[in-house]
Amino acid sequence: MTDLKLNYIAGQWAEGPSSIENRNPSDLSDLVGHFTQASAAQLDEAIAAARAAQAEWASYGLERRQAVLMAIGTELMARAEQLGTLLSREEGKPLAEGKGEVYRAGQFFTYYAHEILRQLGENADSVRPGVEVDVRREPVGTVAVISPWNFPTATASWKIAPALAYGNAVIWKPANLTPASAVALTEIIARQDIPPGLFQLVMGPGGEVGQRLVESPDIDAISFTGSVPVGRHIAASAVGNFTRLQMEMGSKNALAVMDDADLDLAVTLALGGAFGGTGQKCTASSRLVVHTGIHDAFVDKLVAGAKAMKVGHALADGTQMGPVVSESQLNENLAYVEKGQSEGAELACGGTRLTLDHDGYYMSPGVFLNTSNDMTINREEMFAPLTSVIKVGSYDEALHVVNDTRFGLTSGIVTRSLARASHFRRNARTGVVTVNLPTAGTDYHVPFGGRGDSSFGPREQGIHARDFYTIMKTAYIAAGSPE
Repeated sequence: MTDLKLNYIAGQWAEGPSSIENRNPSDLSDLVGHFTQASAAQLDEAIAAARAAQAEWASYGLERRQAVLMAIGTELMARAEQLGTLLSREEGKPLAEGKGEVYRAGQFFTYYAHEILRQLGENADSVRPGVEVDVRREPVGTVAVISPWNFPTATASWKIAPALAYGNAVIWKPANLTPASAVALTEIIARQDIPPGLFQLVMGPGGEVGQRLVESPDIDAISFTGSVPVGRHIAASAVGNFTRLQMEMGSKNALAVMDDADLDLAVTLALGGAFGGTGQKCTASSRLVVHTGIHDAFVDKLVAGAKAMKVGHALADGTQMGPVVSESQLNENLAYVEKGQSEGAELACGGTRLTLDHDGYYMSPGVFLNTSNDMTINREEMFAPLTSVIKVGSYDEALHVVNDTRFGLTSGIVTRSLARASHFRRNARTGVVTVNLPTAGTDYHVPFGGRGDSSFGPREQGIHARDFYTIMKTAYIAAGSPE
């Protein structure tokens, strides 16, 4: 198979025993490529190679390691258009979003390149006379990175970059829906001055390759982004080895729109937050909690805006929303539409499969009205271009609805009131809070994560990533006599 893309194991590109086909969800006649799948033996080889390479990498001088991360980040940013086009082609997000994602991935690497030189320890005097204390961070060891398909380059990068910056080896198992972006990033990393086995790409099904990876006693830490059920399974599999875990999982994010909100701003934030990336974001605004005083006017503009959105091929000019990533995801989305209607929600627009010029997994953006917070569509993460409006009579009721969920990733409020905004910031039970901004969209230099079923373990991004990728060592030194 001439176009077969390979795994990267122990510093070599390696073919596995089987392969999968990857097609463009915007145009199913477009074959992106064939991608090999790793065997259990290859995964074991990767783990052994990682452990050997990590010790060598940790001994590299700081500037030598910094140069590696800077080179990766610089190339990603320079090739954002090319690699962003590939990303949009295989995942389905509009081209501008694909290019932006790759550029942001590059920024993760350059940010953590600088963090390499800011790894400062602490010192103190002991309570015992003549004893000094030195506290510093060391690499955790070999890290398994399991990344999702919705941000195939950015999410992987915000895990891989800090892992490498803090001296660890990485074994990366990407989602099988977006292997082309994984291979492209791996090609960049593989060209750098790193020990063979320090960074490895192991493609394969989660139930086989992923399961063996998380069960391995030779994996020191696992960073995972995906669904709650998979996260629970990973935790159960890893606990026997006391493997360190960092998991970002589901969400049911709410945007509260108050009666004093700027109406046009509120609608713009809701449309972008709900339908950006085809709603396939962990930060998507899937619940719109709207004050009765502004409800009707907001709904009119929201529905009109959703109907006006241009759904089309991810690479076409003017496309505002691309296709759903796969047929199974599309079928799941349509099942949620039926579920919402069966429970009494009114589907004001959208929520149907579209037939366009290209055969793809297209769906119109859907808006549910007259919903209550106890409906299934407001309790479960749909990961779809669907959003629900929940009418409330006061700010207090809005805050209660926002917090009435087992998730807790992001939430937002649209208001002109400083008092409401300040109270919401302090009392919304989410890891990320926005004021007059969409719930989707975060920076790379500050912590990211949630509460409840949304997250488990230390935060990702910013300097707080070091809490996961390093372990603390406290050394006691007898100062001795100067004579």
